[in-house]
Amino acid sequence: MSGGDTGRQPKYQRIAAQLRAAIGAGEYGPGERLPGENDLMAEHGVARMTARQALGVLQAEGLVEARKGAGVFVRDFKPIRRRGLERLAHAQWGEGRSIWATDAGDRELVVDSVEVGEEDAPAAIAGVLGLSDDRSRVCVRRRRYVLDGKPVLLATSFLAADLASGTPIARPDTGPGGIYARLEELGRKPVHFREEVRSRMPSGDEAGRLALSAGVPVMLIARTAFDAAGVAVEVNNMVLDAASYILEYDFEG
Repeated sequence: MSGGDTGRQPKYQRIAAQLRAAIGAGEYGPGERLPGENDLMAEHGVARMTARQALGVLQAEGLVEARKGAGVFVRDFKPIRRRGLERLAHAQWGEGRSIWATDAGDRELVVDSVEVGEEDAPAAIAGVLGLSDDRSRVCVRRRRYVLDGKPVLLATSFLAADLASGTPIARPDTGPGGIYARLEELGRKPVHFREEVRSRMPSGDEAGRLALSAGVPVMLIARTAFDAAGVAVEVNNMVLDAASYILEYDFEG
């Protein structure tokens, strides 16, 4: 960007750019407090709203977080590198390891909330799973994942009730290797996966459950697992804190 372009930027964007550069240079480290609205007003000669907008830009980018009554602080959180292909390999869950362990590395990823039940299948889910009108019941598993004390992911899995009912899949603890290992035992081993990724702003419930700062978006990952016959055996809709994740996919050329 040229100097002329910079001059035409709104003042709050210029202030945000300076603060962003200072964070990148290490002037404000993880967990450290940024200058407050009063400090920015005095330093830059701007109105309170301008100072507030500048800090809001950094919050929306996930670089900082506001703490009520304390100020705005540089986020003290190492992003999770989600290795999209490695985590779904049979060598991972087939050996009894959780696919989520690939994301966490040597950090502790905790499921602090699990809800399992049987429900009527939403139309879109019934269509993917190939459920007919007279048997469109699904086993639903809702989980929240917390890393380093911070909620980072909401996951909801849907499986045909005819397939999951009466098996460990319908229990809160599915056992070593999780859902996919249990599907293999049932003769429905997942061999192919499809993921669709998009982003949006969170709903109020999602923002609350993920403890998101104002302006932080979420990433949505819809994964479908298919067995050897090409039949969908699970749909997993995930909501990720966009500021907490890096999505990584390796491909052979």
